[in-house]
Amino acid sequence: MLQKILLVCVLVSAGSSLSCRWMDHKFRQHSEHSLDLLDTMASNSTNSTDDAEVMDTVAFPHHMYSHASKASAEGKLGFTVQLLEEVAALFEEDHSNASWEENTLEDFLNVVTRQADGLRSCVSLRIVSHKKSKKLQMYFKRLSGHVLEQMGHSAEAWELIRREIKTHLMRADLLVSSLLTAN
Repeated sequence: MLQKILLVCVLVSAGSSLSCRWMDHKFRQHSEHSLDLLDTMASNSTNSTDDAEVMDTVAFPHHMYSHASKASAEGKLGFTVQLLEEVAALFEEDHSNASWEENTLEDFLNVVTRQADGLRSCVSLRIVSHKKSKKLQMYFKRLSGHVLEQMGHSAEAWELIRREIKTHLMRADLLVSSLLTAN
C-alpha cells in the first residue's frame, strides 16, 4: 500500500513538472512576441493633458503586483492567467477606430491567448477559476468604461490602452520570470 502511494506521488509530481515545460520553454518567447506586437500597434499620436487626467482615474495597480509577487508559484501564475484573459477581453472590444492593422491585433490576441492557455496548463484549475482577483476585474472594467467608452473607442483611447497594457505585460513577464529563475 505504501509503495502504491509513493508511486502515485512520484507520478503526480512528474506530471506537474512536465505540465510546466511550456512555461520554461515558451513563455518568454510568447511574452517578447506580444510586446513586439504592441510596439507595432503604436500610433504616432502625441500625449495630451487629457491623457493624464483619464489615466489618473484608472491608475496602474502597483499594489496588485506587490501582492501577487508575494504569492505562491500557483498564485503568481493564476494572477498572470487572469491578467492575460482580461487583456484579451479588453482588446476584443470595438477597435474599429484604432490606428493599428486588424491582422496585427489578431496576432496579438492569439499570442496572449496562447500565453494564458500555456500558463493555465501549469496550475490547477481550482487556482485559476476560484482565486480570481476582483480588484483586477474591476480595474479592467474601469479601463473599458472610463477610457474606451467615455472616449468613444477612439484611436486616442486605444493608444492609452495599448501603452497601459504594455506596462502590464512587462510586469507579468517579471512576475513569471521570477519563477523561472527560482527553478
